[in-house]
Amino acid sequence: MKITLLTHFKEFEKRSNTGRLVVDVLGSAAEQVRWDRMNPPAQLVEEIEAGGVALVYPGAAGENDGDLSGITQFIIIDGTWHEARKIHQRSPYLQKIRRICLRTGEKSAYNLRKNQKESGLCTAECVIEVLRLTGKIAEAELLQERFLAFIRPPGVMRGELQGH
Repeated sequence: MKITLLTHFKEFEKRSNTGRLVVDVLGSAAEQVRWDRMNPPAQLVEEIEAGGVALVYPGAAGENDGDLSGITQFIIIDGTWHEARKIHQRSPYLQKIRRICLRTGEKSAYNLRKNQKESGLCTAECVIEVLRLTGKIAEAELLQERFLAFIRPPGVMRGELQGH
């Protein structure tokens, strides 16, 4: 199984980006691909056309039937919710593929940016859920552990760091 993070160019510079964390933890099982509206990533478009690819993205109620059979690659848009919406709308190749909606009962733990969607998960949290759904529990737990350390740097629990 492969995780592809279709990443908005601004995310590569942000210290709060959890996509890098995903790639660090999952190694060759994950990749960050830079999104470019004018020049779609050729390799990704080829993989989509070959089949077995699904986009993890919110959709209509009932769109996610829970059946993940035949999926060998998951695409997650890596950017702010505003950026993700633009990427989805401006990428015809994403309109053609199967969409998976994550329905967790949990609220996002991500706390590094303002104005987060109440029901939205950050990139790393989406990947954690995909790993759980596909039975990769050890990888999900490792990413969860690293994610929690990423959003809660040493000293936060003791009140030593200001602004966190």
